Amino acid sequence: MILLYKSITILLNLIELLILVRIIFSFLNIRGENIVIKFVYELTEPVLGTARNLLDKTGIKTGMFDFSPVVAIIFLRIIYYLVGRILL
Repeated sequence: MILLYKSITILLNLIELLILVRIIFSFLNIRGENIVIKFVYELTEPVLGTARNLLDKTGIKTGMFDFSPVVAIIFLRIIYYLVGRILL
């Protein structure tokens, strides 16, 4: 069980790190055909897309700001907590 918990923890932390890297790319307006940028966007889009859909369904209007990374990280932290409670 501890090995499974540690594996899930590493995966969730990696996703959070990639989301933070994507936020930095967004602030610096880094886009393009770079393989690293594509890799980060492809790995984080399923999580961020789900968070965006959740924000749209709740009717929260965020204007020009994208709060999906904040929502995604909050949900990843909730999952982290729940997995810890279940497996440990």
